[in-house]
Amino acid sequence: MYIYTHVCVAISHLLKINFQTNPTISAYHKSTKSKMRSMNLVDSWVPNCSIPKQPYPYKPIIGFIHNPKIKPNFLKSRRRISYFSVSAIITEQETEISTPKDKPTFDFKAYVVEKADYVNKALDNAVSVKNPPTIHEAMRYSLMAGGKRIRPMLCIAACEAVGGHQSAAMPAACAVEMIHTMSLIHDDLPCMDNDDLRRGKPTNHKVFGEDVAVLAGDALLAFAFEFMATATSVEPNRVLVAVGELAKAIGTEGLVAGQVVDLSCTGNNTNVGLETLEFIHIHKTAALLEAAVVLGAILGGGSDEQVEKLRTFARKIGLLFQVVDDILDVTKTSEELGKTAGKDLAVDKTTYPKLMGLEKARDFAQKLNEEAKEQLREFDPKRTAPLVALAEYIAYRQN
Repeated sequence: MYIYTHVCVAISHLLKINFQTNPTISAYHKSTKSKMRSMNLVDSWVPNCSIPKQPYPYKPIIGFIHNPKIKPNFLKSRRRISYFSVSAIITEQETEISTPKDKPTFDFKAYVVEKADYVNKALDNAVSVKNPPTIHEAMRYSLMAGGKRIRPMLCIAACEAVGGHQSAAMPAACAVEMIHTMSLIHDDLPCMDNDDLRRGKPTNHKVFGEDVAVLAGDALLAFAFEFMATATSVEPNRVLVAVGELAKAIGTEGLVAGQVVDLSCTGNNTNVGLETLEFIHIHKTAALLEAAVVLGAILGGGSDEQVEKLRTFARKIGLLFQVVDDILDVTKTSEELGKTAGKDLAVDKTTYPKLMGLEKARDFAQKLNEEAKEQLREFDPKRTAPLVALAEYIAYRQN
């Protein structure tokens, strides 16, 4: 907690905010001692940034499905990024997203290519090769290896959904992608998932060694916060709240919590049920997706109600992302996925198809998709078209 306080103080100086006199930050600092009262601007989001006694308290989404009688049937250097690889991830069925008959069709493929181009250029400029070159080359190797850029797109789309401009969200979008890349580098390490392939290329530690790979992930994590804090041009209060959201999403209340429980269950899943599996993925996968959307909404100037609607939307598509990932792991080849297929089965990892069966897992994915899109009904449909399209893409992606 003391470390978290010092980080807030440091950021407040960076943003030229008086830590003691600013009401938003003062309340934020005291939120662990007393219940927060509603304040103006973004203050009602501040309690969400404080450290609760339990990580990410939530009501299980899939608890009602849990049935102990369900039996597993799981077994039945600096180069220019090719943006063609971005569009290649979209199948013909996914290039256009249907909208109501009186509205034009949303061109999802064009949106993906456009936003990925902006994000890739921003990342390319943000992380350059400088001294010492090895660490920066390792950072760039994984960061610029392609990928779908779903999290940055969600951040930008959420910003636009509340009426903001993508420039307000771009530093946060890049920060989220840097942190996501860090998690992939670390996840692939021999001490974690011990993987050899990521995005169709050898994993970072296979190219640079385990020691440099660990440091490359650490460097990306640190730089993500530096870049977001210094490059975002909106009200300092909103930047500070956004920084708190992102920090919570990746620490012991988010990504780290999910990873730890996931590791403890791998190869020892006798007592792992659907609620435990949901806890893992709400934290390990959904938390960062949720942060991406919430950051975009905050920095775009969204209201309290809009932010919370989008938070719920993001949490559901975050869980949806993992359910689909589990399904793809058993239905696609390594060549199709760009990573090692069947790895979950090989290490006896608990997955949704394993616990629910493949068809029920698919039904659950469809349910999450519909519930997520329901959260967007009160927004301007033109502004939320990218979010709807991204939810559809996550639900029906093929890699």
